[in-house]
Amino acid sequence: MAHGVQVHRAWGLVRGSRQGSQLPAPLPTAVWNFPRTKEHHLPLQIGEMVHILQASEGKGDPRVHPSVGSCTLPESVEESTPMVQEITTTLREWATIWKQLYVVRVWTERYGQVKRMMQELMEQRSQLLSGTLPKDQLLRLRKEVTGKMDYGNKILALDLVVRDEDENILDPDRTSVISLFQAHRRAAQTLTQRIQEETSPQQTAPGRGTHGAASPSHNLYLCVRNFVCHIGEEAQLFMALYDPGEHENYVIRWASTGVPQDIELLNNLKAVFTDLGSTDLKRERLFLVCQIIRVGRMDLRDSHSRKLSTGLRRPFGISVMDITDITKGTCDSDEDKQHFIPDQREKVFSPNCAFSRVAADGDFLHNMIRKVVEGKDINHKGQGLWVSLKMLWGDLSQVRKDHPHLVDRSTAVARKLGYPEVIMPGDVRNDIYLTLVQGEFDKGNKKTQKNVEVTVCVCDEAGNVMQNVIHAGAGDSPTSHYRSVVYYQQRHQRWMETLKIAVPIEDVHRTHLRFTFRHRSSSDSKDRSERIFSIAFVRLMRPDGTTLRDGEHDLVLYKGDSKKLEDASTYLSLPSERNVSEPKLLSGSSFRVSGATPGLAVSTRDSFQISTLVCSTKLTQNVNLLGLLKWRSKPSLLCGNLQKLMNVDGGEVIKFLQDTLDALFSIMMEHSETDVYDALVFDALVFIVGLVADRKFQHFNTVLEAYIRQHFSATLAYKCVLWDMARGGTAGTAGMGGGQGWDSQDGAETGGAGRDRAGTAGMGGDRSHYVACMAAILSQMDKEHYSTYIQAFPSRPELMDFLMETFILFKDLIGKTVYPGDWMVMNMVQNREFLRAINHFAATLTEMFLHNSDFELQLWNNYFHLAVAFLTQDSLQLENFSPAKRNSILAKYGDMRATIGASIRDMWYSLGQRKIEFIPGMVGPILEMTLVPELELRKSTIPIFFDMMLCENYSCPGGRSTAELAVQWDPWAPLFPSLLSCCQSHPELAKPGEDFVRLVSELLERLLDYRAVMNDENKTYSMSCTVNLLNFYKEIDRQAMYIRYLYKLKDLHISYENYTEGAYTLLLHARLLTESNAAPVPGPHSLQLHTQRQLKEALYNQIIEYFDQGKMWEEAIHICKELAEQYESHLFDYEMLSDILQREAKFYEKILKVLRPSPDYFAVGYYGQGFPTFLRNKVFIYRGKEYERREDFEMRLLSPFPNAEKLKSTSPPGQDITDSPGQYIQCFTVQPAEEAKVRLRGRSIPEQITNFYKSNHVQRFSYSRPFKRGPNDPDNEFANMWIERTTFRTAYPLPGILRWFVVTSTETIIISPLENAIETMMKTNEKIMSEINRHQNDPSLPINPLSMLLNGIVDPAVMGGFAKYEKAFFQEPYMQEHPEDAGNIEKLKDLIAWQVPGAASPWQGQLPPSVRCPSPCQGAPRVPVVPQIPLLAEGIRIHGQKVTEDLRPFHERMEQCFEQLRAKVESQYGAREMVSARGWAWGWHGWGGQLPPPPPGLARLRVAAGQPVQVWGSREQLAEATAGAGTG
Repeated sequence: MAHGVQVHRAWGLVRGSRQGSQLPAPLPTAVWNFPRTKEHHLPLQIGEMVHILQASEGKGDPRVHPSVGSCTLPESVEESTPMVQEITTTLREWATIWKQLYVVRVWTERYGQVKRMMQELMEQRSQLLSGTLPKDQLLRLRKEVTGKMDYGNKILALDLVVRDEDENILDPDRTSVISLFQAHRRAAQTLTQRIQEETSPQQTAPGRGTHGAASPSHNLYLCVRNFVCHIGEEAQLFMALYDPGEHENYVIRWASTGVPQDIELLNNLKAVFTDLGSTDLKRERLFLVCQIIRVGRMDLRDSHSRKLSTGLRRPFGISVMDITDITKGTCDSDEDKQHFIPDQREKVFSPNCAFSRVAADGDFLHNMIRKVVEGKDINHKGQGLWVSLKMLWGDLSQVRKDHPHLVDRSTAVARKLGYPEVIMPGDVRNDIYLTLVQGEFDKGNKKTQKNVEVTVCVCDEAGNVMQNVIHAGAGDSPTSHYRSVVYYQQRHQRWMETLKIAVPIEDVHRTHLRFTFRHRSSSDSKDRSERIFSIAFVRLMRPDGTTLRDGEHDLVLYKGDSKKLEDASTYLSLPSERNVSEPKLLSGSSFRVSGATPGLAVSTRDSFQISTLVCSTKLTQNVNLLGLLKWRSKPSLLCGNLQKLMNVDGGEVIKFLQDTLDALFSIMMEHSETDVYDALVFDALVFIVGLVADRKFQHFNTVLEAYIRQHFSATLAYKCVLWDMARGGTAGTAGMGGGQGWDSQDGAETGGAGRDRAGTAGMGGDRSHYVACMAAILSQMDKEHYSTYIQAFPSRPELMDFLMETFILFKDLIGKTVYPGDWMVMNMVQNREFLRAINHFAATLTEMFLHNSDFELQLWNNYFHLAVAFLTQDSLQLENFSPAKRNSILAKYGDMRATIGASIRDMWYSLGQRKIEFIPGMVGPILEMTLVPELELRKSTIPIFFDMMLCENYSCPGGRSTAELAVQWDPWAPLFPSLLSCCQSHPELAKPGEDFVRLVSELLERLLDYRAVMNDENKTYSMSCTVNLLNFYKEIDRQAMYIRYLYKLKDLHISYENYTEGAYTLLLHARLLTESNAAPVPGPHSLQLHTQRQLKEALYNQIIEYFDQGKMWEEAIHICKELAEQYESHLFDYEMLSDILQREAKFYEKILKVLRPSPDYFAVGYYGQGFPTFLRNKVFIYRGKEYERREDFEMRLLSPFPNAEKLKSTSPPGQDITDSPGQYIQCFTVQPAEEAKVRLRGRSIPEQITNFYKSNHVQRFSYSRPFKRGPNDPDNEFANMWIERTTFRTAYPLPGILRWFVVTSTETIIISPLENAIETMMKTNEKIMSEINRHQNDPSLPINPLSMLLNGIVDPAVMGGFAKYEKAFFQEPYMQEHPEDAGNIEKLKDLIAWQVPGAASPWQGQLPPSVRCPSPCQGAPRVPVVPQIPLLAEGIRIHGQKVTEDLRPFHERMEQCFEQLRAKVESQYGAREMVSARGWAWGWHGWGGQLPPPPPGLARLRVAAGQPVQVWGSREQLAEATAGAGTG
């Protein structure tokens, strides 16, 4: 044995497990497939495990290779716990799929993933079996195991498993339907979230692993590995995200020694940019920007010869990296991978990184960022950063929990400048972000512009600086003062520096921001003497109690004495911002402050702008919302504040959701004794819930649920809420935003009470919740409940309406299931309850709606359709499930199809005489039941169908043909014997039943073939199956179905550009139509064509267009003539007649002028039992496409059958091939073998016309296979070259409605070498004549083909001349051995002699002008006798006229060879007496439009009517050719 296992005996040594281990030894695994070829062989498939209990001694060697990662477990392993049993069952189910993944080799990554999970489950199963784990580890292991199994089931498209808190599988018999539904939904959400964690939105994020796209919060982890830059001074690195640019900076202070200033941060420079929303990740580009600011002297180039000022923050450079691919997950996101941001000079960054130093002091950092991002020219140096980046998902607490090794207490957190998409309760923020935007400063009394430094501090009302409330960024210690970057001698300065102001909430109302401006000098002595030259300020709280508005602020700059400038009492009473309504203020013109403090004046030539953003969950900028939150301070305004809440922007309310809800419930509780505010509070609550239900704020559902569970404390508020709901509050239903309710479990998914719940159409977005509620109600009802409920209806019509709507509802829910396909348990529970209800309602039907006048046809019809829909639903088709799933369903629920099938049968037989009312309407549904591949169910269904036939036969015998019923049947042919036995028990149905079964069998065979190929990418064979079907429907006279498949075939042809075949297909429909005004049979054609005449005309025009596209202009002309006849003689529409005649004329012109290559034909045989029945062991003739080579055709032919083997021989294969299970294809080229058309025979006609008829309308094709017989003569292959000629006859002429037709008969003949030589000579003469005709008609043709043809005949050195024939057939030994060939030998000699006779005419083919003899036939000129002009001589003459000078030697050589050849022929065969009959062709007058055919071997030149005609031959042949032509 090569690969596998061979068991010699069933006893032997027991194979032991590994020593020193309590775990079972790895079981042997088959590494190759091994079929069973002998009696004692054990068949194995790759991956299967063999549990060897005993091994044989002596002979043999069990060749099973041990392998870790086994997939099939031994049944003998003890299953100690349900969890172990579940793992075992899961592994066995996965093993089958895993093996399929390996075989198909499509999901190689999925294959490896499943393998790893199976190995992990095996290991964890061993741990569970060991029983050595402590309780906490055991619980953790169980959770891990169940999570892995559920995840694996999800990715392998297996069923969802629902569990309780202890990871035990829920028992549907012990769990309520609602609890079961909620467990399914939770499990599905968990798995969906994990699937999204595993893959990025683009399915290519290997590192995306925590919460993925399911989480509304995203985070970017940054670790700075190193910073290399030759500065020589201290530096500050400000790292932020550019565009959106809405995050705090991460600040790193770098020492001049090249390490962080805080040495403890070495190798620990980590930060997390939090609160990235989904909109941020959808941005087109996102950059990580690092602004490098050095701290030291004014200019690095300054020497140390004098004392310089230090501590100046000066711009140095920036570093930019495009991180779009990382944030979107299209590249690796790994904390261990380092990205180097180098000095690159390319404008397009790949890996999207760049470093740039400040080119000049005039370059602002903000401008440089924009230049680098836009890819503009920048100065690069060879320095940069090493960083690691990784995307993390979830809020900050979740990130810290999932990634403790990355995000710990030392990790800096750079929060968003604004609110995240979800603000969780307890997430308190009170941050005010300040951005120094820009300023413009006059140089004053200085010679150059000032080097301005802005100092920011936070002061109270007394002017005291608040300590450590300013944060330059995350990772930096708070300070009391912040100093801006200094730009050298710039009038207009743009900083764009953002810092965070963190003032306690209780101090915000009394604080303000103060900005002082100072000129900095490079000289230390001068710098010390500089004082503050201006000041600006702004309060954080507005007079109305709201916070400073967001956006830009144009501040007023005051100048004066430096001491007074820092005195808060001198400036707090002055305006801080310029009045926007005063344009002069913005332009910097004179500005006066009324009541200004002496010593302070407005700096009119300077300007300064800042931007602020308040991000606080406690401070609001909306007056109305502030009034509500602080309602206790002004209770008199409470009613107005509650009403104004509806006008507050939704985003503002959502930010303060918890505080707003607390305020509303506090108002309700503190005023519980009165109802003054109840309605207003209720309306406000509905307004807030409506906001949460809005798609814009859908992420806040979790906030609302968290508030209800954790923060809601108004326990008595429900009384007021219920009272208001009962009273119908003014905004009760209108403000609920689509009926969103307060159910804490279902959140915003549960619909409002005001919705219509009568049917599924009114169930809103979450139908599954309502269906689960309905199933829960049905599960609580027993027989008495149903009976009581039915009796509660006051009248029969109401009960009938209820049953009607219930049946429709159930059918809708079954056909369009509300649960996902993998919710197997939920679907089965629903089906179980529906089945109980259907059976109870069926009893009501038989009791109250069956007898006499109580019968309701539509109600019964609805019942049958519901029952059939229930029986045929996908979730009950057990045959499609794995054995484990099938056994589980049968054990728990049984086969519900058998139950409902028995009910259908009983209900049908209870109808009695009313059965005929359901025929033929119920034929389709009953037959649909038989499609269920359950034999017992089919056996019980067959009698129902036979009962239908019996009822119909008795009620209206012969009223409906079996063909009408046959078209509704589908594949269940094995049940035909049962139907036949039923028919044979009734003599009057025996013969019709037999005919019916035969008819259906034929249809099923065609339908099965059609179904087998209908989904193939290559539609070639779909066309054949379509033709088979339309022929069947034509035979049984089903014109509507016939036309339907005609148009299917036409569409297939047009999609493959088979325009000729599409035209022939439409022509079949057109031939069915008449010229009457009767309505056509309904079909896929245009509904605007109301009469057969209109439809036929439209079809003809379409057919003409298709024939034109297919270059079948002769066929288009026939259709044009038919239309012309109609327009001229019947419709008298001369305008349309003119159009059609013009189209016809163009087709005639195209025939002669447009190049039209003749198609090749191929014979294709499909041999072997592996082909479909419509191809198996049949031969077809295919019509190739234009210029299609046989190699290309074969490739196209083999593409649908990749496993087929091409036969190299053209002989018919033997029985070993035709009966084999494989696929063998034979392909070779065949030639059309049709005789010339009678009206074309013997006439000289342009080859453009004759070539068409040679290769079209052909039904006979031939293939000549040469073979050798007798002694082999190496010097003369013609002597023993025999030809086996096979002629194929197809079912229909080609072209037709297909590009191929099956061969119906073949005929084979043997051609002797002599006959082959005769045939070759005749074809040679035809070729010479054809070339001569072509050159006479078109003198511009190239001469090369004629040169090659003539030279091959006259030059013996080329083809051997006639010497081969002479040596083979003209020798005395051959003539003595074959006396029967004497006639053929003479014929061959004649052909040789006729080809090379006589001398050339002195008139060179022109009629002598002196010949004017009266003719006895209508005045035609007398035909003079002149010397013969032979074929070769005429060809050489034409060649001599057209030959160029450079080919003149070649022509002379050819003339010399011709003279030698002529002399040889005359000497050996004698000179034939040749005459030339010359005269005027009678054309259409004398010979009725055609010349009589010439005798064998007589050649004729092409002539036109009224032109001279030349005929060559002997006197006897000439007389025969001109007999009856009136020539002398």
